[in-house]
Amino acid sequence: MSVARSAALFAVAALFEIGGAWLVWQGMREDRGWIWAGAGVLALGAYGFVATFQSDPHFGRILAAYGGVFVAGSLVWGVVMDGFRPDRWDVTGALVCLAGVAVIMYAPRGH
Repeated sequence: MSVARSAALFAVAALFEIGGAWLVWQGMREDRGWIWAGAGVLALGAYGFVATFQSDPHFGRILAAYGGVFVAGSLVWGVVMDGFRPDRWDVTGALVCLAGVAVIMYAPRGH
């Protein structure tokens, strides 16, 4: 699998997971109702399927790498959807996480 396809799958997974969690948050914390929360639950369920399309067979590796995507994606989501303004430490932390994704997923392995 190409790095581009793998990265695209991580992006779709982030959209479903972060978007789903945000919808639940909106439904419950912002009083938008159970329809929002229910849509969030469906999105979270869809996220669970997306990771299975990564070519690496190791669940732990995929989810560990996805964790870095989740960190960076959550900050981006906050900027776009909630007007959050990350500081330099937020950005630095996200970049460290994305470097970890690159090492975990795309480093050459001798198998």
